[in-house]
Amino acid sequence: MGVRGLHGFVASSCPHVCTVVNFKELAERHRSQHPGGTPTIVVDAMCCLRYWYTPESWVCGGQWREYYSSLREFVRTFTAVGIKLIFFFDGMVEQSKRDEWVKRRLKNNREIAKIFHYIKSRREQPGRNMFFIPSGLAIFTRFALKALGQETLCSLQEADYEVASYGFQNNCLGILGEDTDYLIYDTCPYFSISELSLDSLDTVMLCREKLCQSLGLHLADLPLLACLLGNDVIPEGMFESFRYKCLTSYASVRESCDRKGNVILAVAEHISKVLRLHQGEKKLEEMLPLGPNKALFYKGVASYLLPGQKSPWFIQKPEDVVTLDKQVLSMSSDPESKQEFPVCMDSESKQKLPVGTDPEFNLEAPMCTNTEVKQEDPVNVGPEAKHQVTVVLDPEILKVARAQHVQAESYLVYSVMSSGEVECSNSLEDATDQALPSQAFVYRPVRQRVYSLLLGGGGGGSSTGPAVKEWFVYSGNPLRQPDLVRPLQMNIPGGTPSLRQLWLSQEPGIQAQRLDTLLACFDLSSSREELQAVERPFQALCCLLVYLFVQVDTLCLEDLHAFIAQALCLQGKPTMELADLQVKHKSDLGWEQTAQRRAAFCFARWGQEPRNKCLPAQASEFSPQRRPFMEAPCSPGPALPWRLVRRKRLLDVLLLGSLLNQTSI
Repeated sequence: MGVRGLHGFVASSCPHVCTVVNFKELAERHRSQHPGGTPTIVVDAMCCLRYWYTPESWVCGGQWREYYSSLREFVRTFTAVGIKLIFFFDGMVEQSKRDEWVKRRLKNNREIAKIFHYIKSRREQPGRNMFFIPSGLAIFTRFALKALGQETLCSLQEADYEVASYGFQNNCLGILGEDTDYLIYDTCPYFSISELSLDSLDTVMLCREKLCQSLGLHLADLPLLACLLGNDVIPEGMFESFRYKCLTSYASVRESCDRKGNVILAVAEHISKVLRLHQGEKKLEEMLPLGPNKALFYKGVASYLLPGQKSPWFIQKPEDVVTLDKQVLSMSSDPESKQEFPVCMDSESKQKLPVGTDPEFNLEAPMCTNTEVKQEDPVNVGPEAKHQVTVVLDPEILKVARAQHVQAESYLVYSVMSSGEVECSNSLEDATDQALPSQAFVYRPVRQRVYSLLLGGGGGGSSTGPAVKEWFVYSGNPLRQPDLVRPLQMNIPGGTPSLRQLWLSQEPGIQAQRLDTLLACFDLSSSREELQAVERPFQALCCLLVYLFVQVDTLCLEDLHAFIAQALCLQGKPTMELADLQVKHKSDLGWEQTAQRRAAFCFARWGQEPRNKCLPAQASEFSPQRRPFMEAPCSPGPALPWRLVRRKRLLDVLLLGSLLNQTSI
């Protein structure tokens, strides 16, 4: 994540870049310098998940109350000293970063394989040193933070740009995260979440000015350095030979630095002593071995420019447009010029993106006084939506989906509608165990029916819409290309309603129609009367259990009893009592594919969004106190066989997902 090798270099060779600071003192100083202003910290939430999730029994997951309490304490501590928090979550994977996304997913597969090998060989849970974030935790966290009254946003591109941009434009106190890209952006101060002590509010501030002093660079040189070292846009191997040449000519090799550290020093010296001699006179491609990677390199450097910023390294407008991988890349850093990629019906189709530069090619990012992140207007879609090619052509419906996406109140809906492409990261699934199918396959029929609802012609027509590109991680998938998944036509009494009907209609009977649509997503229309006869808090449980037991033939009656026992027996149990429950015996089956159940939350929640107008959850509906049967102990209770633990965890995520919305079954 971020710039290759920079984190280790700062820690080992430039410790003075890191300064211990106290948030309470910084907030008081901020208020004295900006009377009437509220000290605000922009939180890169994806970087903070490891910090927030502390249970020792991390393989099983399911510690909802414990996790919720951790988030509540985090928010309370900052609120007590007058600091406002703004949370950002990743919303989409940019096409230029897809290769890096795939590389990380494959690396995660190897880490997960080691986890299961450890479990099978030692019959115990791995320590925190092998920690892997439970599946669906980011989705859980979004709604938990919203239930706590926090402003929670979801990005329309990589979150780090929007985090840096928000902090820059709103004079924020700083950014809280763990990504060396924040050392490269010329934005507000960057603070480390991993070094945060919540008791004292002390943490480490990483100072980009001190980094520049150590490297002999200017702030405007940092994006160039980042791209030459390699980052999420520029593959590390692209400039490997260039870095080697810099190192061989570097005369000040430090014995205190490892090879990566000396490479960073050598590249920085080349920038300051060689490239800067010709800055403003020669193009970068005349000074660097860019070759066919010129467009990608320019894009990488430009990706660090925030609204209103310029780069001195771009001196003139290129004479022609450079194509890369059959896509013409934008030279602008303006997020509103970003275009989404449509479902490819023609593999030879190309999109032209504008070259946004001023006449001197200073590559200025336009100053946005009212950015989409700062003040999201659900009615005003914004320039980038006007330019993008989408698979849903109804602008009003796209406005609703986009607004709910930005406000972190929906999951995958806008990605499907705007680009026809979705992804799902790794789950804790054992690739060598075929007893249970991957969650990617278990919930695919639900996704296919939702695709039909989102992309089909609606109104009961025969069209089910174009295929959706799915980048889902599962055993045997090398992720060289996405799976093309066709929508499934749904069987709904009276025909499939349009999104306009489901989202915008106020007609009598629309709630019943939304319920019919939800049940159809799970192919349970025939069970409508039976489900409605069940007490309301347990209707969602029964709906999802019926679906699971139809889809997964290895589930048995004993498993069903375990699900129901948890729903009935854990009500009213306090958090500490649940946390203290211990396991009597362990087996490798106890941990296999626990993430499948957590993934159910995502798709159960998702299945409600199209029929519920993407409405946010009320805090009272989301509160754990209102859903006592959702709670699971940190470790399975001794009354349940350990082999059932992997299945009973599903209850937490299924019920949470289904009961989030104001209108529930």
